[in-house]
Amino acid sequence: MKWTEPQEIAIELYEKYPDIDPQYVNYPDMHQWICELENFDDDPQKSGEKILEAIQMAWIDEAS
Repeated sequence: MKWTEPQEIAIELYEKYPDIDPQYVNYPDMHQWICELENFDDDPQKSGEKILEAIQMAWIDEAS
């Protein structure tokens, strides 16, 4: 997965952290969790607030 796939990342986060409410996750923690995902294969430095926000919104949709 790459940073350009927020929906796929959100699905993986939801599956790995089913008991976490994504609206309360801070961006540094979420960034770390994304980088630790088994299928994630992108440069950790290529993310930014807009990308993390898109992932968080997709994760919230996935969890609801």
